[in-house]
Amino acid sequence: MTSKILHRNVVIVGSGPAGLTAAIYAARADLHPLLIEGPQPGGQLTITTEVENYPGFSKGIQGPELMDEFREQALRFGTEFLVTWIKEVDLSHRPFTLYTDDHIIKTRTLIIASGASARWLGIPGEAPAPQGLGGLGVSACATCDGFFFKGKYIIVVGGGDTAMEEANFLTRYASRVTVVHRRDKLRASKIMQEKAFKNPKIDFIWNADVTEILGTQETGVTGVRLHDTVTGEERELACEGVFVAIGHKPNTDMFRGQLEMDEVGYLITAGRTMATEIPGVFACGDVQDSFYRQAVSAAGTGCMAAIDAERFLDNLPVEMPNGEEATRDGEIITADKESIIRPDGEVIPNKPEEQDGHPGYFQ
Repeated sequence: MTSKILHRNVVIVGSGPAGLTAAIYAARADLHPLLIEGPQPGGQLTITTEVENYPGFSKGIQGPELMDEFREQALRFGTEFLVTWIKEVDLSHRPFTLYTDDHIIKTRTLIIASGASARWLGIPGEAPAPQGLGGLGVSACATCDGFFFKGKYIIVVGGGDTAMEEANFLTRYASRVTVVHRRDKLRASKIMQEKAFKNPKIDFIWNADVTEILGTQETGVTGVRLHDTVTGEERELACEGVFVAIGHKPNTDMFRGQLEMDEVGYLITAGRTMATEIPGVFACGDVQDSFYRQAVSAAGTGCMAAIDAERFLDNLPVEMPNGEEATRDGEIITADKESIIRPDGEVIPNKPEEQDGHPGYFQ
């Protein structure tokens, strides 16, 4: 079967708060964006329940409902949606090329908003309701959900900085927090360990795995099943909430080897912009933010990425009927792309090393 070839000015990968906000701004700028929805349209907010910290909703709003509102707003301004899975990406030259099972997509700019996924334990009771107790006492975001656990006894699973941050934050609300770690010492940084050890509302269970989260749809979480990694003993521990805090994994595998990332896989952006090191490629939301990881901050960077893409396109040369290209500043790029003719008639090579440190127009 022949793949359908699509040509677009802006393609957005990801349909969470960052991607949909980028779509809203790009669509309102008449850039006619194509947004590619992956296997989880709407992002992580679609597996949460009530969202109380997103501005504009004084009484709170359900996560899936909030993302429906985002999507409808993007659709209203003309965003085109495509539900598919990207198999391969080629960012070696512009237009950039994305390959799916049915399409070859070529785009002048690319906004990456594919997000990050919480690492889960993969145990019974952990899945989102109704299959499990996710949203009914199981969470991976203390900042998002801690408020709902006032006066409750909570388990935090993990031993790194993420777990210590979550545990300390949750003591603002919980009656007590127990950190369950599968080893006899933490992996967290020394300063984070000390902060947790000094907190009177935090205690620890060492050498233990959580193998099951207990409860029902009616009661929510009622406890966990623990396995002692030293003795093999099994026991149950009553609790009213479980926070899985074993880190997040950015969804960037398809860009590995083409874009600069940190050691975890978060994309690196430049300064106060959402630009990556490849001109015309931008990243926003949790795919480049390992610190805040909030819907509102993701939406803000989505706005920035769309504006960055718009300004980038504004400065690209316009193709002429004779094969030459004209820039907004009146410079002409020859049809063979080898030279640039300036408004005063001066001819200069179109090569990065001869452009005062700036890439040539056709790079």
